Amino acid sequence: MTATSPSPPEEPSHDPDTAPVRVAILGASGYTGAELMRLLLRHPGVQITTLTGERQAGRPVAEVFPHLASFGLPDLVKMEQVDWANVDFVFCALPHGTTQDVIAALPKTIKVCDLSADFRLANVETYAKWYGHAHKAPDLQREAVYGLSELNRTGVQNARLVANPGCYPTSAQLPLIPLLLAGQVEAQEIIIDAKSGVSGAGRDAKQANLFGEVAEGIHPYGIASHRHAPEIEQGLSLAAGEPLLVAFTPHLMPMSRGILATTYVRLKGGATAADLRATLAETYAKEPFVKVLPEGIAPQTRHVRGSNLCLMNVFADRLPGRAIIVSAIDNLVKGASGQAIQNMNIMLGFDETAGLEVVPVYP
Repeated sequence: MTATSPSPPEEPSHDPDTAPVRVAILGASGYTGAELMRLLLRHPGVQITTLTGERQAGRPVAEVFPHLASFGLPDLVKMEQVDWANVDFVFCALPHGTTQDVIAALPKTIKVCDLSADFRLANVETYAKWYGHAHKAPDLQREAVYGLSELNRTGVQNARLVANPGCYPTSAQLPLIPLLLAGQVEAQEIIIDAKSGVSGAGRDAKQANLFGEVAEGIHPYGIASHRHAPEIEQGLSLAAGEPLLVAFTPHLMPMSRGILATTYVRLKGGATAADLRATLAETYAKEPFVKVLPEGIAPQTRHVRGSNLCLMNVFADRLPGRAIIVSAIDNLVKGASGQAIQNMNIMLGFDETAGLEVVPVYP
């Protein structure tokens, strides 16, 4: 990722009269795979030709995801059954730690957007420290481009392999990077308090995500040790022009989807909360998916549900010289599958909003 100010979306270059792009979704039986299918079914320029799901191989999508039963999607298959000659673009929605070997084995003619954490951290030693094993494809890591869409369009446009950002890092970096670039907040005093829905932990059965463990309560997890912390710090350090650490604590909420990030910053250079809000409004004025709300209106997860939107706003703190930034995204869309499709659109020259025009579901 490069710490540059965002540029507005370019005019699409893809010819709508050409054959559709043939898409494979690896790991299609999880939540992010389901979201990729839901959104891509409305994309005018792609055809889903391949769906993999190791434990669900041989089953039709209608059995795994009945809400997608009526769209004629291909059955799920094992990875070794894929005919790569029938694929132009790959979405990897596989578990962390499994994607490096898979992508390394793909034909070099295929472009890839990886939704796992396997290529997000530029430093392979940092990856090994936080993920507990050596990086298996360091050459590919040097090629990978961090796909925070609005803030790295040029890099994404020219990439073969894009590392799709994590959900928490997306919600935190979109408001913070422009403010650090503008020199309006102190780099060393950032506190990020974030809440997420249970779908962020994936679809596999886990005791901690059972209804009885999650309902009617809220709890922090990964305190001072969550793997998204170094990813957030990587992007913010580039923007600040100096290494920085953030205080980041995630919390699990009794809801299926959504992230709300409340970020506390110390103002710098005489800036006010109004100045911060003005910077964000100017930065994202022409963006289709990132919106600064009217003054005094706080973002809520219910306002972005099912959409690729990131809503944000800035508030003056009662403590002098401080401000509070609130941002909201759907963790499965802008925090995962939606941003991945946005990156694909940039990589292939589609209209950036293609397949992503869905309006949030409210209430």
